[in-house]
Amino acid sequence: MTNIDADNRVILNVGGIRHETYKATLKKIPATRLSRLTEALANYDPVLNEYFFDRHPGVFAQILNYYRTGKLHYPTDVCGPLFEEELDFWGLDSNQVEPCCWMTYTQHRDTQDVLAILDRLDLDTEKPTEEDIMKKFGWEEEYRSGELNCWQRIKPKIWALFDEPYSSTSAKIIAVVSVFFIVISILSFCLKTHPEMRVPVLRNTTSNTSDGNITWRLEKKKTEPHEAFFYIECASNAWFTFEIIIRLIVAPNKLDFLKAPVNIIDIVATLSFYLDFMLTKLKQESDMLEFFSIIRIMRLCKLTRHSAGLKILLHTFKASAKELILLIFFLVLGIVVFAALIFYAERIQYNPDNDFESIPVGLWWAIVTMTTVGYGDMAPKTYVGMFVGALCALAGVLCIALPVPVIVSNFALFYSHTQARSKLPKKRRRVLPVEGPRPKTQQPHRRPAIKHNHPAGPDTKINRIGRNGEERIPMLMINHSDKEDSLPRNRPNQPNIEKSSPRLVEISSNPGTPLKVTEIKVSDIPKSSQKEGAVIEPTKTVSGNTTNSSNTEQRSANHSPSSSPPTSNNLVAVNT
Repeated sequence: MTNIDADNRVILNVGGIRHETYKATLKKIPATRLSRLTEALANYDPVLNEYFFDRHPGVFAQILNYYRTGKLHYPTDVCGPLFEEELDFWGLDSNQVEPCCWMTYTQHRDTQDVLAILDRLDLDTEKPTEEDIMKKFGWEEEYRSGELNCWQRIKPKIWALFDEPYSSTSAKIIAVVSVFFIVISILSFCLKTHPEMRVPVLRNTTSNTSDGNITWRLEKKKTEPHEAFFYIECASNAWFTFEIIIRLIVAPNKLDFLKAPVNIIDIVATLSFYLDFMLTKLKQESDMLEFFSIIRIMRLCKLTRHSAGLKILLHTFKASAKELILLIFFLVLGIVVFAALIFYAERIQYNPDNDFESIPVGLWWAIVTMTTVGYGDMAPKTYVGMFVGALCALAGVLCIALPVPVIVSNFALFYSHTQARSKLPKKRRRVLPVEGPRPKTQQPHRRPAIKHNHPAGPDTKINRIGRNGEERIPMLMINHSDKEDSLPRNRPNQPNIEKSSPRLVEISSNPGTPLKVTEIKVSDIPKSSQKEGAVIEPTKTVSGNTTNSSNTEQRSANHSPSSSPPTSNNLVAVNT
């Protein structure tokens, strides 16, 4: 039974931590990596009898527990994307996380959505590189190859001056000038409505007195803004017109430029000034046109191009659109219900001072009460009406208080990630991908060719033994020297030596005596040995006895020997 239990167990080494379990446990979740373990895998170690995986050991503890219990819990000490990568590696579904860990586990997805929004907002306050600017125009290939023309080099620079306040010192100056004119324009628009800042328009009128005399007097017809405000607005709108034209000309995409809400506000506000100016000159002033000139106040939205905080605020409301719609829905529902209730509640008892003459009048009271403003212009007088008013105030507090924390948390989330993102390094160190271990390939053992039916048989071996029992091995000495560069690298001072023809020598060896080299003439070589592919087996003489030192026979090409002396000692002996 012990052997059977040992055969059913499997050892898993994950990141240096060994885990031991039963094979049947890993078969509980089919079609996964652990359910298909075999000893033929590359990560199986037959010596240690274990499987090695270079993965996160902390996450694997929860994964192995999932096989044991069938419940997948999320470890709180790892990041969500890391947990998803590990689940993907082991072949598990991330949607199988238990409900108790689901909210904690899915927080990283909200964070990734926020980071994606921040990337689209382009909140970087650092100087962009030229390549980043060229990417906005789609000219990065021309920029890298240096094929930009004059306009392609100037256009991105002008665009950066007006749309990238942090790109250079000149861009910062232009941004300050733009903000200055925005502030001056709004201040001028507001101050010219003040009575102290307006000039009365007088006209002469005549009237007849009771005694028949005619009197003259000045009558104030209306008031107009001071003339200085007109010149201020002219200067401001001249700058806005110049800025719009330049930004439109150098925009990377003119259609996107015209569709941007901030640019639409800027264009409409500027056109309203020129239209108001033309109607004033034509003496066709319109109160409706003056009302629409309030859009000039919306130029404050242009400050979002220079302030990351305003961008975050606007996108916080955009991200909280569902909560805002929910808030408005509950408010409208409560307003309609309590307006009808207060109307009928005030009519139940005798009430001569009833302020609620109709349900539409009660709508105003319900709005003021639910938003906890309480102007006091309308108030219930009966006991039933006071009870309805108390319920209306409580319902308003609850309706407003519930969605507001969600909006605040969204703003805190955006702002905190923006602050953290600004402190992160722009360039990360590149991590190379991990290469899998290469299997060790066994080099094939090369066996030298053995020629069985060669003419040089035992007679040849006997002829190689001299009178004193010395072994004579004919060798072909080939000179490798060349005219250009034939010397070895470790002998740089030796002069070049001309290449010489090969020669045939005989090397004799005897134990206890030095080698003897004797030159062999062509006429002394047997004809059978001069054939191409002749093979001579080397033998070794020990104490006068000749024994075969190797069964290997070496081949060499047939070289034509020459009796000319060599010009150098740079020789290589080749067994022929």
